[in-house]
Order: sequence, then structure tokens, then C-alpha cells
Amino acid sequence: MTNHLYYGDNLAVLRESIADESVDLVYLDPPFNSNASYNVLFRGPQGNESAAQIEAFDDTWHWTDAAEEAFGEVLRSGNGAAAEMLRAMRSFLGENDMMAYLTMMAVRLLELHRVLKPTGSLYLHCDPTASHYLKILLDAIFGARNFRTEIVWKRTSAHNDARRNYADLSDIIYFYTVSDKYSFSPQYRPYDEAYAEKNFRFTDPDGRRYSSADLRSPSPRPNLTYDYKGFKPHPNGWTVSRERMEQLDADNRLIFPSKPDGRIRVKKYLDEMPGQGVGNIWDDIGPLSSQAQERLGYPTQKPVALLERIVAASSNPGDVVLDPFCGCGTTVHAAEKLGRNWIGIDVTHLAIGLIEKRLRDAFPKVQFTTHGVPQDIAGARDLARRGREDKNYYFEFEKWALSLIAAQPGNLGKKGADRGIDGNIYFGKTQRAIVSVKAGDNIGVGMIRDLRGVIERENAEIGIFLTLTEPKKTMVTEAAAAGQFQMEGFEPVPRIQIVTIEEALALRDRAVRLPARRDDAFKRAAREEDSGAQGRFDL
Repeated sequence: MTNHLYYGDNLAVLRESIADESVDLVYLDPPFNSNASYNVLFRGPQGNESAAQIEAFDDTWHWTDAAEEAFGEVLRSGNGAAAEMLRAMRSFLGENDMMAYLTMMAVRLLELHRVLKPTGSLYLHCDPTASHYLKILLDAIFGARNFRTEIVWKRTSAHNDARRNYADLSDIIYFYTVSDKYSFSPQYRPYDEAYAEKNFRFTDPDGRRYSSADLRSPSPRPNLTYDYKGFKPHPNGWTVSRERMEQLDADNRLIFPSKPDGRIRVKKYLDEMPGQGVGNIWDDIGPLSSQAQERLGYPTQKPVALLERIVAASSNPGDVVLDPFCGCGTTVHAAEKLGRNWIGIDVTHLAIGLIEKRLRDAFPKVQFTTHGVPQDIAGARDLARRGREDKNYYFEFEKWALSLIAAQPGNLGKKGADRGIDGNIYFGKTQRAIVSVKAGDNIGVGMIRDLRGVIERENAEIGIFLTLTEPKKTMVTEAAAAGQFQMEGFEPVPRIQIVTIEEALALRDRAVRLPARRDDAFKRAAREEDSGAQGRFDL
């Protein structure tokens, strides 16, 4: 197994590319339309939400022929409990948006159950909107006996705007396993200062804090009943052998009583304790602040620490971790950091491009295979050719091309009139670069003039002409005639820049010359220390 990133509908990818019982851990954070910001990758310059990812799930939020087909697939799945539960839900809810969403989730949860090993685990992250329905579906698919716990993650601090309800501060994470033979490693959090002060009251001359614990055996142990340096044990005996007692004494870990009839105790140092065991209420991992180093600019980005805890608890080094709604890639980041193999799936080119960039920034030696998107100029030309034959593919080419340079779709990822704006890159505080994408063979100087007119109409600072075909000399001359843009503190850059797809494939966002990208849009991920986890290319 290896590291794989898939572009496409996760249902199709699971069925076509992921083998039965091949995955150790699944984490998923599926979006739902009742909260449009849930799992959205980025915001626009005014803080408004982009529809680029929301639009990709639009059909799943309405009862359509596709929802009816998915409903039928669940009924025919062979999982009688899931079929009956979904049928009961439809009888109760009717054919509405919630039912369409639950049907979409049910058919995918069945596939996730299939790909998990008998020792595997699943964590489903959701908000209260549909959590109760999802819990019922999970009980049906995994079996109620395999429900392990409901984790409450306090994702934010108190809100002052709650007037007629309690402030919404938490998310729910359901933890299920395939069977009772699952992998689990207890997790620990540091002791808080009040606990440490109360329970580790003593201090060695070197400043190490410790508590005093007895050495009494909990049950009679005749073989551990002996005198040590004139001090007698409890009638049950000691908890350690004489050899171990002598080693503790040599290490200055024994506390000898002041009275002859007292009993020896042992020091337990605070810095050697694992910490406080983590329960099912997680209030020690806060949301990412606007100043957090790991924050990349995605408003619903989850902290890596949250996914590290899940990955560390329910998988081992070398295991396979799968995220079928991988969004900005936090799960695969945590898996790579902890030495796991991983599989990520997302239905937007934007997400795939940003995850590729994030991984390469954080792990310079990372190796992974991306499926479903062009990997070279030949693949790009093939996608463009299909776009000339089918308009749907053209928009796929456009969104893929924009992802290469980390540009946001200019028309919010939707089809329709774009007014000459295929994409945007925001930089500085309020500055903007407009991107025009061309997939055709027939490009000319008029297109450069058109782009110049668009940036003047929009009061933008820079125009990017992103082209599959090499530009003509007249186009290069026309672009140069537009002059340069200079921002205080930075070197001037061309106002109109022509970037070929081949250059974008090689250089990614470095193919575009900008004074400074916005702080809240697609920041470079901080480089992680070498974890020693290197992926492979072969499945």
C-alpha cells in the first residue's frame, strides 16, 4: 500500500480503486448544505463563502433521480439493517434535502465498511444538524454493538451572540469499529497546573516534581515478602522484587520513613508520567486562530492535532488511513506526519491542487500518486480535447488549470457567463489578479487586449493569461506594453503575465509573479520535521 490522492466522486473511487478489507482507519467530515460554510475550502476577499466546493455536492442535497438510484442501491446492498433503516427514514422524512443527504451518506458508508479491515475503525465528524440520523445509519451498517463512543470536540470558545439559545460550541465525532478486535492506543494530555500542584507536591533538589506512592501489594504475595534495610513490608508483601527495590534505592527513588515501624514509599516523577488519559470530551484542542502557524486560509480547517490524536489512537505506523472527503488535507497531513500510509479523495480540482501543495511544502520528500487529473502536458491536452467535445469537460479543465496556480474559481465554480474572469488570486491587503484560462489552439493578441480591458473594468492590479498553447510573439509584445505593477516594499512585476500550462505544471503557484499573496488565501504549509515516513508509488 502507498499514498494516493484521488480526484473524483468518492463513491466511484471507493468502488473502482479501493480493495475489500484494505484500510485500517477511516476519518470523514462530510459537508451538509444546512450550513453552507461547513467544510468549505476558502473565503473570498470580503469574507464571503466560495461555492466552489459546495456546488460539487449540490445534486446530493436534493431528491433527484440520482438520489432515487442511490436509495435503490442501499436496498439491494445485502445489508438488511441498513436497507430497513433507510426505508424507515424515508417514510418519516419524505423526499426532501435531508433524505437525499442521508441516502448519499448511506451508500458511501456501506462502501467504507467494505474497505475496512476486520480490525479497522471509523470516525465520522459532524455537526448537530444531521448527527442523530447519521448515528442511526452507523448503527445499522456497523452494528450497534460496534459503537465505541461519541466524542464531543469543543471547537470554539463561547459566543456572545447567542440570545435565544445556548451557544453552539461543539462538534460530534462518532467512533465505530468493524468488530471487537480493533486497534486502540490510549491517548494522554498534559496535566493541568492545578492537578500537578495538588498531586505532585514534592520537589527533588534538582527541581523535579514527584508524588509519593506506596509499595504495598494489592493481594498477598509471599514471594515478595521480605525486609529491606530493617523496614518490614505490608502483610501482603511489596509490589516489587528485591532486585527492583535495590535498583529504586540506587536511583534515589525510595522514601524511607522516619519511624522504624513506617513503610517505604516510592517517588513518581511528574515528567515521567504519560499525562491525564483522554476521555470523550476534547476541550484541549482549540480551533485554529487567525495567527496559528499551521493555518492555511481555509475557514473550516481542522487542527492537525485533532487528526493526530485520532490517527495515533486508532492506527499504527505503516497502517492505511483513508479520508473520502479530504478537503484541505488535514487527515493526510497527520497520517504522513505519523508514518502512516494514506488515501485521500475529493471531488474538486481546487482541493486536490491545494493538498498537493500543502504536502510538498510540509514534507519536501513526500511521495504520492495523484489520480484523475493530468500529470503532464499530454494529459492536459487530452482533457482540453475532451472539453472541446463536451462542455462539462471544459469546465473541468478550467478548474484544474486554476488549481495549478492556487487560484480561486472566478465564477464561484459554476457554469455560465464569467465576464472574462475565470479565476482570481488575491494578494497584499486588497489587491487582485484576474486569471483568464484558454484551452484552445487558436489564441491571439486580441485575447491579451480583452484581458487588459477586464482588469481595467474590474480595477484589478494584474492579469494572468493561462494558456495551453504557446503564445505568439505579438501576444508577448502586447502583454509587455501593459507595463508593470509595483507595490511598496516589493519588486515590480508585469501587469499582464502570460503563463503556459506547461510552466504551471512545473512551477505551480511560483509560475505567477505576485508581490505577496493574501495572508488568508492558500498560505504555504509549515515544513514538518522529517518523520521518516516515505510513501511509495505502487499499490
